[in-house]
Amino acid sequence: MALSIGRRLYNLTARRSAQAEYLRPARPRGPLVWLHAPRAEVICGLAELAQRLIVEDGVAVLMTCDETPDRSVAGAIYQTPPADQSTEIASFLDYWRPDLLVISEGEVRPTLLHELADRRLPSLIADARAPYLLRGREGWYPGLLRGALACVGRVLAVDETAARAFRKAGAPRVEVVGRMEEQSAALPCQEPERAALARLMATRPVWLAADIPESEEAAVIAAHRAALRLAHRLLLILVPADPARAPLLAAQMEETEGWTVAQRGLEQEPDTETEVYLPDSSLEFGLWYRLAPVTFLGGSLAGDGCIRNPMEPAALGSAILYGPRPGSFGAAFGRLGAARAARAVASHYDLAEALSDLLSPDRAARLAQAAWGVASDGAEVTDRVLDIIRATMDGDT
Repeated sequence: MALSIGRRLYNLTARRSAQAEYLRPARPRGPLVWLHAPRAEVICGLAELAQRLIVEDGVAVLMTCDETPDRSVAGAIYQTPPADQSTEIASFLDYWRPDLLVISEGEVRPTLLHELADRRLPSLIADARAPYLLRGREGWYPGLLRGALACVGRVLAVDETAARAFRKAGAPRVEVVGRMEEQSAALPCQEPERAALARLMATRPVWLAADIPESEEAAVIAAHRAALRLAHRLLLILVPADPARAPLLAAQMEETEGWTVAQRGLEQEPDTETEVYLPDSSLEFGLWYRLAPVTFLGGSLAGDGCIRNPMEPAALGSAILYGPRPGSFGAAFGRLGAARAARAVASHYDLAEALSDLLSPDRAARLAQAAWGVASDGAEVTDRVLDIIRATMDGDT
C-alpha cells in the first residue's frame, strides 16, 4: 500500500532507539494484553485494569511506559516501549504477539497503529483526553493523525470535550465513558495499633503534617502555634521527610515553643498533655491518615514538590491541605481541586488560616467526603472497559 505524504514525512524523522535489542523475559503462554501509558502520571487507571485482567481473567499483561511508574502491578510484565519505527515495532510484535493494545490518555504512534491494523490486531484508547503525537516526533504531517486514528478500533473518552477532540482529529468510533478507576491508594495499618492510639487521642482534634522537609518545618510549627490558640487540646502528628531530624525537632519545639513532644522512636505515647507526636519513620502513613481528620502534604509548600500521593489521605477520609508545588501529582491535585476536595494554600500564613478553619469538624468532613469520592470513582468505567476488552478478544466487536 502506498504511503501518504504525511506518513512518508513522519518516517523520515524515525530513529532507532539506543537499545534496539531489549532484554525480554519469556512470553507467557496464552492470551496477552498490551497496556501502554505515555507518562507515569497517567498509568494509575491502567494499573487497576491490569490487576483485574490478571486476577479475574487469568491473561498475561504487558505494560509499557516511557517513564518509570511509581507503583507496579504484581504479575504484570514491564518493558520499555519500542520506538515508533517499523523495524523495532515489527520485532516487538513478533516477540510478544499481543491479542490487544490499550493506550492510555491519547498518545498516537502512527507506525505502531498502522502495523497493528495490517496485522488485524485490535487497539483502543482508554481514559482518552486528547490525541497527540508521541514526544520527540511532534510536527505537521498532512493527514497523519487522521490516518492513524482510523486504525483505532474504539476511543473511550473521559468527557464530551475529549470526545470532540478525538472526533475532530478523525477517530471514527468515539464514546464518552468517564475516567477509569485507579488502584486503591488506601494504605494498610495494624488495627490494634490504630485502636490503641485512637483511645489515647480520644476526643482530641488531630492533624497530620506528612513528610515535611526541613524547609517547611517552620511553617508547620507556626500553623500549629496559631491553631492552638483556637483549640488548646490540638495534637500535631509531624512526620519529617528525614526521620533522623525527629530528635532535633523535638528538642527545638520543647525549648522554643514550650510544647510537650512525644517521640515514637523512644516508645513515648501521646498523652493528654502532648502537643506534638513525632513518628520515627514514614512507613506507617496508613495509621496516621486514619487518626488525623486533616492532613497537610509536605513538599508542596516550600519543598521540591509534594512527596506523598494525595489520593492516600483522600482514600482514608482525611481532609487535604497542600501548597502550590504539586510535584508529580499535578493531575491528582487537579481532580481534587475540580471537585473542591482539597484546599490549596499559598504561604505559611495561608496554612495557619486553613488549618484553623478546618478545625471545624463539619468543614473538614465535607472536604474529606469530597476527596473520598474522587479517590473511589471510576469503578463502573473500569467494568465497561473490561467488558469491551473481553468482547474484542472474543471477536464480538
